[in-house]
Amino acid sequence: MGHWWTRNIIEPGKLPLLLALASFVLTFVITRIVVRLIRAGKGPFGNVKAGGLHIHHVVPGVVLTVIGGFGAVGSDRHGFGAAVFAVVFGMGAGLVLDEFALILHLDDVYWSEEGRKSVEVVVVTAALVGLMLSGFLPFGVNDLTENELQNRAGVVVSIGLNFLVALLALSKGKARMAIFGVIVPLVALVGAIRLARPASPWARRFYLRRPRARARARLRAYHHDRRWAGPRRRFQDLIGGKPDPEPARSLPGPGRP
Repeated sequence: MGHWWTRNIIEPGKLPLLLALASFVLTFVITRIVVRLIRAGKGPFGNVKAGGLHIHHVVPGVVLTVIGGFGAVGSDRHGFGAAVFAVVFGMGAGLVLDEFALILHLDDVYWSEEGRKSVEVVVVTAALVGLMLSGFLPFGVNDLTENELQNRAGVVVSIGLNFLVALLALSKGKARMAIFGVIVPLVALVGAIRLARPASPWARRFYLRRPRARARARLRAYHHDRRWAGPRRRFQDLIGGKPDPEPARSLPGPGRP
């Protein structure tokens, strides 16, 4: 175990990345526990306010991210300082991405349906960092041989092709597959080959005069969403808590528009 740790974590300089990932996940989990206790009115916790202004935890998250990011850039990745700044950066990133939906919508949507985006972004980020920690590099560079790495033209061509495949998957409405495909090109290749999502730019451009392709795309999207929507919602509720129910819309009455 000690030999594996030294060879795969210490020598490649991956300890700061591991510490950043661990502090990122731990901060997110602790934050979600605290805010769920506040929501339920349990425990000694409460919202942080200054002069009547609610201070969202994205604010200290930004401060920690800036400190940790600049500190990590200015330190040696094998030194003690890099480990400390990596933990600070991971904590800040956890606080910021926990309120990603708030930043995206510029509104307090933490406990709404839109707030689910924060949980999804955190899960995707943790998965991507975990892949990088396991040895995967962006655009499949880790799959190149030593001779290929020495040939700059080969590296540029490989990165360019993998980037185009990921971009193609994104244009087909496969955002998650495109993101993971940046790290594992095979994932993006699958997304690029399969049918596009009905509302994607690719479908609007190339399925306009292909009714069969449009019908197949809609049918496949329907079955996919029906199969995975429930498990995905339960997983998000387990991690982030159930959102508040949306207020029922009243039907127009006499004399009402």
